[in-house]
Amino acid sequence: DFLFPPADSIQLSRGGDLMMDAAAEVPQTICPEKRPHADVDGEAGQHSLAAVDPVSKVLGDNNLLAEILLRAGFPTTLVRAALVCRCWYHLASNRGFLRRFRELHPPLLLGFYIGSILIRPELVAFLCFVPMLPQPPELNTVVRRMANHNFDDPKNLWIMDSRNGSIFTQRREGRELAYGVHRRELAYGLHRPLCPERGINVVPALPRAQDYNRQYFDAILSKEEGNGLSYFYVLTELTNQTENFTLRVYMLQGSVWCLHTSATAQLHLPLPKAKVVLVDNKIYMVVSPADDIIVLDLTTSSLSRIQHPPGVKYDIFHTFLSRADDPSGVYVIHVNGFKLCIWLHKGDNWLLVDTICLHEMCANLRMLDNTLEDAHSGYCYVCHAGDNAEFVVLQMCGCIFYLDVKNRTLRKLVAKDQYFTDVYPFMMVWPPTFPKLKDGPARFAFCLLYDLYIAVVEAT
Repeated sequence: DFLFPPADSIQLSRGGDLMMDAAAEVPQTICPEKRPHADVDGEAGQHSLAAVDPVSKVLGDNNLLAEILLRAGFPTTLVRAALVCRCWYHLASNRGFLRRFRELHPPLLLGFYIGSILIRPELVAFLCFVPMLPQPPELNTVVRRMANHNFDDPKNLWIMDSRNGSIFTQRREGRELAYGVHRRELAYGLHRPLCPERGINVVPALPRAQDYNRQYFDAILSKEEGNGLSYFYVLTELTNQTENFTLRVYMLQGSVWCLHTSATAQLHLPLPKAKVVLVDNKIYMVVSPADDIIVLDLTTSSLSRIQHPPGVKYDIFHTFLSRADDPSGVYVIHVNGFKLCIWLHKGDNWLLVDTICLHEMCANLRMLDNTLEDAHSGYCYVCHAGDNAEFVVLQMCGCIFYLDVKNRTLRKLVAKDQYFTDVYPFMMVWPPTFPKLKDGPARFAFCLLYDLYIAVVEAT
């Protein structure tokens, strides 16, 4: 998934344009116990042992080798290191090691897909990728691949979900019927911009409400399971009784949407676009200012309610829900004027995690960017938020901004004079995809051995 050439085509970065049969030579370097004993009586043998022994002691110790590979820094580098030999391959692809690697190097934010609408001369929706700069040089190829991916045709394309390298899209397509009558149809697909050679996976049409006129809102949700993603479709339909709604959750299984669970709730008139987030096996929804946060447990098909944080009144433009690592928690990001508050619900209590005043950050940014208007006379909307409320995407003064919550930095992503619809982050794929090992003798690329060793020496 990270744009690696076949192992047989990788050349050494050190030592010229030589190809190397690592199956015969690499084990002699990193597995000294399998190497024929050197002639210690000879002078050449003594020099060889003196030169190889320190490296062999380090690289022959799996515990030390794991600490070296943990400092690879990027999943792309880790996959390259796994090509050295079978010993490194099995260590780098071990689940326990990958958990440690992710804790030390969380998936990076590569950029954002931003939807915009051109009103004249006709109503057309566009989708563009805005890279998150600067990026490490090791990821230049990945970022270029993202920027050049055009989804075949970015017009009239909307993103419904973006997670772990996969993008769930909806496209409006025209179809000509008899007598010149045109009909607009919806087509759905799964795109993998980092692996365009896999093509587009066609997704079956979404289920519809029994009475389409009573359908109020829907949403596509996803969660990571194993090495893949599971997709859920949330559909709400107004029943015959006043303020009673039926919530149906479908799960994509193969090429069929199967009903997973359903429940009935009493809600006030929902807004056209509700805030919905999936945390583990629970769906959190905010559908109107008059209602609490609704929690649908997919395991028990039960409904419960959570009151809003103290002093927070839900608003579609100023409130956003964010997933938490803890399955029992959810974040609420709320903007009031230019004051941003982040709340975490855990157990039965709300915890105010952070409060950020955007006035000062905007003032500092205006000193560096003379195209930014006075934020005091503008507005502030919440467009999106990352998992664990690590970052927030805001719309102010007609521009899109990225707020790094932890580092307290604000940067402009997109300039003004555009009509924005949605913003979806695109993270680096996890876990990385390792090449499959062959049963017979294989050729391995010897790369990063010296660089990794030197990196550890310099770090210590």
